[in-house]
Amino acid sequence: MVRSLAGDGAAYATLLRRLNGHLRAYYLRRLGTSQAADAEDLLQETLIAMHARRSTYDTSRPFTAWVHSIARYKLIDHFRRNRRRAEEPLDDMEQLFSISNSNAVDARIDVDRLLQRLPQKTRRLVQDVKIRGLSTAEAAQKNSISESAVKVGVHRAIKSLGSEIQDEES
Repeated sequence: MVRSLAGDGAAYATLLRRLNGHLRAYYLRRLGTSQAADAEDLLQETLIAMHARRSTYDTSRPFTAWVHSIARYKLIDHFRRNRRRAEEPLDDMEQLFSISNSNAVDARIDVDRLLQRLPQKTRRLVQDVKIRGLSTAEAAQKNSISESAVKVGVHRAIKSLGSEIQDEES
């Protein structure tokens, strides 16, 4: 996304192709295969919304969270239009990008490599909260620290890693 914002059309085309599969699977899991046509409509609506709002993407924040929020709101709008309740949680961002493929393996390797840059205690906090999905309270109890310390530690770690990545790309 960062490269596409800088005018790289090929990067943008690749991004859209990759998102296509993730978004389709996300909507099909939520709607079921019996509503495949609705899932395709939502996929297109999401890609159009993402395209129209791409200038609002803050490159200092995670791209997956940005895309997930667009997809989630499109799904909520769909449920409202059809007066239907969600049968599964809508907030599970990881499910948007859970399709098993070689890109996922590559991403996991990259994440592990990045996490190795962090001190062990901080790395453990990030893994507990962001990867394993523990709540702040659970991570605090597990690591024998306060919830505030968990929040601050995770926030600083992610901010630090983001700065390092940005410095490497410059």
